[in-house]
Amino acid sequence: MPKYYEDKEEDGRACSGVREDLRQCLLESPCVLQENKSPKQCLKEGHCRSLQVTFFACKRSMKLCVFIPLFTDIFSDLHYNQI
Repeated sequence: MPKYYEDKEEDGRACSGVREDLRQCLLESPCVLQENKSPKQCLKEGHCRSLQVTFFACKRSMKLCVFIPLFTDIFSDLHYNQI
């Protein structure tokens, strides 16, 4: 269950809630707590995979939101310049 909606300060970055959930998941994972590995290493080993995929999808959607208006502006400029 996502926890990012519960009394957390917004840091203003894209996907901050999912980022926080992924961070917490890694820090509370047995990989970090019992095996004393770094969160980065645990992430590479596949721990908290669903949140990692969700975070990636969120970041990717943010890039598309920025790219699509730019892309349409370029083509509309090309179209108007041909008339």
